[in-house]
Amino acid sequence: MRHKVFAILLALFFIVGIAGCGGYYMVKDPASGNVYYTKKIKDEKGGAIKFTDEKNKTNVTLQNSEVKQIPKKEFKSALEAKEATKMKEAPESKEASEMKEAPESKPVKE
Repeated sequence: MRHKVFAILLALFFIVGIAGCGGYYMVKDPASGNVYYTKKIKDEKGGAIKFTDEKNKTNVTLQNSEVKQIPKKEFKSALEAKEATKMKEAPESKEASEMKEAPESKPVKE
């Protein structure tokens, strides 16, 4: 009987461990309000966390953060929304830089 209980507890431990591995996370920095999306979080000394932001492909370390596990669908839509924003801003910023570079035309006096 004792062996069955031990085997069941061990099986549950592995199932929970496998289900807990990996995933998709939204990390919020309460100080700045920035929101990051990542697939892997590493705990650092002193309660800090370290991860790679999937939107900007940058390494981030936060001392104080709010971490929430999110569904894959929400994770993907957040990254797609960021891409759409980049694509939308790119033409506008190009036009603005062209306007700054182009000299103003002055009327020619005859």
